[in-house]
Amino acid sequence: MIAWRARAVPVLAASLLVAAWGRWARQQPAPFPHAAHAKVFVSCTTCHAGVEQPGAALFPSTAGCTSCHDGTTAKRVTWQPRNGPRISNLRFDHTHHAARLAQRGDSGTCADCHADRGATWMQVRPPEAPQCVTCHTTGRGRHLTLADTACATCHLPLARAVTLPTARIAKFPAPPTHQAPGFLAAAGHGAQARHTTGGARVAQSCATCHAREFCAACHVDAPELTVIQALEPDTRSLALRHVLKAPATHTVKDFESRHGTLAGRNGASCRSCHTQESCLTCHRVEAPAAVRALYHAGPGRAPGGQTALRKPASHTAGWKTQHGPAAAAAMRTCTSCHARVECLICHQPDPARRGSYHPAAYLTRHPADAYTRSSSCTDCHNTGEFCQTCHKQGGLAARRTLIGAAGYHDGNRQFFLGHGQAARQALESCVSCHVERDCLTCHSVVKGRSFNPHGPGFDPERMLRKNPQLCTACHGTAIPRRRAAP
Repeated sequence: MIAWRARAVPVLAASLLVAAWGRWARQQPAPFPHAAHAKVFVSCTTCHAGVEQPGAALFPSTAGCTSCHDGTTAKRVTWQPRNGPRISNLRFDHTHHAARLAQRGDSGTCADCHADRGATWMQVRPPEAPQCVTCHTTGRGRHLTLADTACATCHLPLARAVTLPTARIAKFPAPPTHQAPGFLAAAGHGAQARHTTGGARVAQSCATCHAREFCAACHVDAPELTVIQALEPDTRSLALRHVLKAPATHTVKDFESRHGTLAGRNGASCRSCHTQESCLTCHRVEAPAAVRALYHAGPGRAPGGQTALRKPASHTAGWKTQHGPAAAAAMRTCTSCHARVECLICHQPDPARRGSYHPAAYLTRHPADAYTRSSSCTDCHNTGEFCQTCHKQGGLAARRTLIGAAGYHDGNRQFFLGHGQAARQALESCVSCHVERDCLTCHSVVKGRSFNPHGPGFDPERMLRKNPQLCTACHGTAIPRRRAAP
């Protein structure tokens, strides 16, 4: 079961930045009382000469205030101009803006940006985005609905707006596109992030509010995605609230039984949100190929969707006494979650209870299982004693002889001379007791007694095409080839 949780990532650097900005803000002077000076100044540039004159100060100096506030004409004040960098992410310069207006013959005034429509003289306020949009994108929509390319006209990327405090970033408004159905899917925000112009590798609208850490908080595959790596790093971006949500496919009733098929062999649809570790919560014993293809958790990667192990729907109250047929039909389904040792807690071989572990008539076909290694006999049996106990009862007494007494094969006293035919007919019966090195004692061209291990009509070229690794057991890498006729 996938337990998706909201992630809040505390970042020390961001905390220090907030604290530093708080101290700086407390040191700044109180806002200037413009309304109280409405009858004193007839022009904004009297105090704000830097608006029109390059290199001039944007704010009046304390000395300039004393020309009136000398203690006689007017009482002395402790007001000081704002210092330090501007707290903004705007690409704005007053002198450049004024020059552009002059080139167009525009008779714009300070009140166009710094006052509400119909406001009286010196009723000023900071500029707002709708006012900028009114001039720069006439008839093209509201501020947060503009095209991606319009963002860079006014805004710096978040990582370059170094004066913005984390508290301000946390209050960034979300565009309407972020509320659209399917936005969290790859076809939503992933496609929008790739809407770039020129040589940009990530959309300008994303870089305005987000940095690499924000995306990497959810994306396990962040180091491999060029669109995420194109964002500059900035831990302040984590101040924006982000929640890792399960996609719609994960909410269907039969998702747990079908998710393996949806993942495919390489887990391409899962690797954005899941690490190998999150899948191994359930796939504890034998991880499928899709799990092995996922990335491991580590630096630069999100923890991904957190999973919780729970019983599948098939494990009902009576499952303990009914699981046998299902396990016999599809054991690999069981081994995804269960280890053999868990089965052996109940299924300990007991001579008093025939069939307590193996199905009925298993004795007649156990050599095939031993040959294919589909079962691990040594988990329960000591093959040096348990197997021989049964084999001796059948008259199969092991004796290390070549010719004469037949040993295990005492049904035919000269079995050794004809064992090749028996091996070709049912090799799986041989491997119940023998391993390859027993055959190589005689059947090896490298050493041993040099008996030809190949039967009549053996086609070496066909074997090489079918499975050349089998030849290396005797020949090593020097596999002889049939010479072509001259």
